[in-house]
Amino acid sequence: MQQKEHSSIRDIFSLPVIVAALGYFVDIYDLVLFSIVRVPSLKSFGLSGKELIDYGVFLLNMQMIGMLVGGVLWGWLGDKKGRLKIMFASILLYSLANIANGFVSSLPAYAVLRFIAGVGLAGELGAGITLVSEVLHTRIRGYGTMLVASIGVSGAILANVVANAYEWHSAFFIGGGLGFLLLAARVKVAESGMFKAMEEKTGVSRGNMLALFTDRNRFFRYINSIMIGVPIWFVVGVLITFSPEFATELHITGPVTAGNSVMYCYLGLVFGDLSSGLLSQLLQSRKKVILLFMLLSVGAVALYFLQGQSSPQFFYLICAALGFAGGYWAIFVTVAAEQFGTNLRATVATTVPNIVRGMVVPITMLFQLCRSFLGLESGALLVGAICSIAAFFSLGALEETFHKDLDYYEEFI
Repeated sequence: MQQKEHSSIRDIFSLPVIVAALGYFVDIYDLVLFSIVRVPSLKSFGLSGKELIDYGVFLLNMQMIGMLVGGVLWGWLGDKKGRLKIMFASILLYSLANIANGFVSSLPAYAVLRFIAGVGLAGELGAGITLVSEVLHTRIRGYGTMLVASIGVSGAILANVVANAYEWHSAFFIGGGLGFLLLAARVKVAESGMFKAMEEKTGVSRGNMLALFTDRNRFFRYINSIMIGVPIWFVVGVLITFSPEFATELHITGPVTAGNSVMYCYLGLVFGDLSSGLLSQLLQSRKKVILLFMLLSVGAVALYFLQGQSSPQFFYLICAALGFAGGYWAIFVTVAAEQFGTNLRATVATTVPNIVRGMVVPITMLFQLCRSFLGLESGALLVGAICSIAAFFSLGALEETFHKDLDYYEEFI
């Protein structure tokens, strides 16, 4: 028994898990970096006032549209060519885009490079979670995905530290350099045994994304897997990204920066992912833990708007609480991977989180519309309520997957 436990611990901290975690770390660094450097970078192009929000939304949406496109591309390739090849290609692409972003000198070029970076960023998390889910035993795979997410989201903390220490061009250069360092570690990682076994079988359709829309059961499994993650990105894409503007509206007693808001939010996410992962293993349930953290998220959003004329320090603590409540991100992606067979798993695990990230586009567009009619606070609350209600209904429709054996294929007619 003791030897078995030691083996489990070694498996959890094995090279595939560590590389997937570090890949997600660099992924998150770049993903949130724009939100942190939005104001100084746009001011360097001569923008000010309302333009900082309008162009900020546009550039954020370009990045998220890129992730949506990349999610479909990398997901399909992940089931066709393998999990590791996708991790390698996606890291290479977003590292090159980051370095190029450091040389940007115009808004159109900025937008194009955020789109390309988004395409690259889309492949890392899904491929990593799929690989970890397939190489670890059923009883411990929750620990592995928890480790990936917990280490990964801490990349946002480094992004804020770097952005405060260096000007915004250099922060992008550093992100690109971290990606190239990671590529060296990836060389020694072995491919998933489940994928290798599938490669050797004939007559198995792989990466057929259309199959997600041709069967009612698969379609609703897919849509519900997406919708349970939407409240997390409402918080990040609206409440955290535009925290300086909300702080002004809420009469916070001192200046609030987007960088600090992002850092505290993702610090909360680190502990949230750890807590949700451990609680999921303890309760042997994914759905119960997701429900608990969704309820926590509703409470944290309410506190965000009810805090009154608080200090910046208290505002940042609420950002950390929002992050903690959104710490079911790892379980959310794991649930998506566990809902589908090996021949569709990478497609789903890669597209689902990126569609959720891509949902920032309609969320921010709806927020902009509601803001124009209802004001900043009421507009955000309405959008948040829509996202949360949809997520609760979707969670109720999904099956519990904690004990599910993943070694099976989706059958297409």
